[in-house]
Amino acid sequence: MAERVFEDRRDAGRVLARLLEHYRGRPDVVVLGLPRGGVPVAYEIAVSLGAPLDVFVVRKLGLPGHEELAMGAIAGGGVVVLNEDVVRRAGVSPETLREVAAGERRELVRRERAYREGGAPLDLMGRTVVVVDDGLATGATMRAAVAALRRHEPAGIVVAVPTAPEPAVGELRESADQVVCASTPPLFSAVGFSYRDFAQTTDEEVRDLLRAAAARRVGA
Repeated sequence: MAERVFEDRRDAGRVLARLLEHYRGRPDVVVLGLPRGGVPVAYEIAVSLGAPLDVFVVRKLGLPGHEELAMGAIAGGGVVVLNEDVVRRAGVSPETLREVAAGERRELVRRERAYREGGAPLDLMGRTVVVVDDGLATGATMRAAVAALRRHEPAGIVVAVPTAPEPAVGELRESADQVVCASTPPLFSAVGFSYRDFAQTTDEEVRDLLRAAAARRVGA
């Protein structure tokens, strides 16, 4: 798909919602946002589709000294996905991997507790899960999410992202049932270049959007 620049994450969510129109009104559909940045995108999709919204926490394993580069990712249930090329090229030792993973696992647990505010996660068994992030770079985080979600036995997993390089989209098509991407820049360098406003999403914004989504469904 042609390159596109979004105003912000909410704008990107509305664009994706139009591409997911065929899921609107289906009672089996749930929308999961990857915190933090994926949640504003997912909120717009959930509102448009009339579907419940939840978070699915996945943590990138940043390369020590170059934390923006993912050497892998972890998700709930002990799922670990590694970027073997990055690990091999950087000469990362098993001990370093374990240390980084342990730190990110603690943050994963903290975020799950903070975002849900004591609430239980949605039951995903037999549901069609639309899992959303604000973009992909290597795709490691989303691959970890898909691997972890398979353990919940959903009927299907749809990955929805506003922007990603074509190779990352291709890799995800091997594990997800469908991948919907609104923009695949030919010279992809970073997710943020696909946005005019790419300000960091805060924990409080995530909680506010989850509360707002739940209130809309109660009032529907």
